[in-house]
Amino acid sequence: MTTTPNIISPVPPVQRKADSSIGGLLLAAGKITPENAERVLRMQKELGIRFGEAAHRLGLITEQDIQQVLARQFDYPYLQEGETKFSSLLAAAFRPFSPQVETLRAVRSQLMLRWFTGGQKSLAIVGVNSGDGVSMLAANLAVVFSQLGENTLLVDANMRRPRQNEIFDLQTRAGLSDILAGRAGVEAVTKIDSFVSLSVLAAGTLPPNPQELLSRSGFTALNATLAHSYDVVLYDVPAYATGVDLLSIAARAGGVLVVARKNETLLADINTMTEQLAQSGAKVVGSVLVDF
Repeated sequence: MTTTPNIISPVPPVQRKADSSIGGLLLAAGKITPENAERVLRMQKELGIRFGEAAHRLGLITEQDIQQVLARQFDYPYLQEGETKFSSLLAAAFRPFSPQVETLRAVRSQLMLRWFTGGQKSLAIVGVNSGDGVSMLAANLAVVFSQLGENTLLVDANMRRPRQNEIFDLQTRAGLSDILAGRAGVEAVTKIDSFVSLSVLAAGTLPPNPQELLSRSGFTALNATLAHSYDVVLYDVPAYATGVDLLSIAARAGGVLVVARKNETLLADINTMTEQLAQSGAKVVGSVLVDF
C-alpha cells in the first residue's frame, strides 16, 4: 500500500446535544440569535426551503457555517482555522474535504482492511529519519480514524523529540514515560473534546533512558490495556536513525506503517529498517510516501 498525501481507563464519546437540528446547532454555536431564528423560520415557512438555506439567504451564516453544522449532525466534526491552537498542518481537522484528506481516508481504509479488521488494535507509525513526517501523519490518521467513529488513541511514544503536545496544544505534563516509570496511570490520557472519539497520550517527562523504559514488561502490559480500551491505538514512534526505541515499540504493537519522505528517504535505509522490524516480530502493514 503506497500513496502520496500532500500534507500530510477508556474515555466515553462526547454526548450529543438534545437538539441536533440545523437550527438548534446554529443557535448552540452562537451563529444565529433567537431573534434571527424567528426571521429564518418565517422565510423557511414562506418559501418552503431548509432552515440552513433560509439563514444563508438572509446573510446570517456562511456556506462554511452550514458545512460545519451538517458535519456535527452526522458526528463528523471539524474545525475552523483560528478556532483552536491545534497545528495548522492538522489537515484532517481543518480541511476534511480536501484532496489531501481524501488520500488520508484511503490510507485509513487500507489499514482497516489489512490490519484492524483482523482483531489487531495497535499500529506503530515509523520512519527512517527525523523530519520524515511521522508525527504529523500519525496525528492526521488519528483524526480520520476518530471521524470514522472508531474510539481512537494516539500515543506519543517519541520520548526523544515529542511533537503531539505541540500539535494538539496539550497542557498536560504527565504521559507515557511517567506511566512506564510508575509515576502516573492511564488518567494521563487526554480526551480531545473537539472530536467525537479521539484521545492522546503525550510522551510525558523526557527520560534519560527511553529505550530501557520501553523494554520493560510494563510497556507490554500497558499496550494490552490500551488495546482493550480503544478500537485503534496509533503509536508515534521516534525515527530509526535516533536509536532502537522503534523496534521495542513495533514489537509490542505488532504492526507498522512505514513513512517515507519524497526525494528525501533513501530506499536502502528503508530496506535496512524493515529487515530489522521483521526480526523484531513486527509486520509491515503498508507504506506511505509523504510530500510536505
